Amino acid sequence: MAEPNSQPVLRLRRAAEEDRFRIRRWLGQPHAAAQWGNAAAAEAEINLAMGSTAALCRIIERDGIPIGYLHALDVGLLGGEPPAELVPGTWQLSALLASPADATPATMGTALALMAEEVFATTLAVACAGLVSIRDEAGVRAFERAGFRWQRIVEEPLLGRAWLMLGERPH
Repeated sequence: MAEPNSQPVLRLRRAAEEDRFRIRRWLGQPHAAAQWGNAAAAEAEINLAMGSTAALCRIIERDGIPIGYLHALDVGLLGGEPPAELVPGTWQLSALLASPADATPATMGTALALMAEEVFATTLAVACAGLVSIRDEAGVRAFERAGFRWQRIVEEPLLGRAWLMLGERPH
């Protein structure tokens, strides 16, 4: 627990099998669709990530309390043809905060920055990317806070029109 007048501590911990029920509950909340699209497709992507040794699946905690889920996986695992900006070795980040109150650009941006830092420290990723619905301004601002930049608008099957955000490996 944070001391009075101190900043909350945000950290990522490895997602475990016992977190699946919590994640499913979070996906069922109305605000989750703006971040992930429909719950069934989101759960399928999360199951793919949690079942892969080539993905990083994390629970976002504030002062030790779970407030969200985040994963990173090589875009090659997602199938289909990725946008041209996503060269081989790009990892896609996807995040879900448990409540709208937690889904601030500051909280989400910190979590995304922590995940991108881990991806670059533990893989040979050349970049990290994210897709954010054009209706989710807070989501775009969060990616910007984490050092990502807008590339262009793409048509995404679950989110509709979405910003493609890209964060390159630091030099």
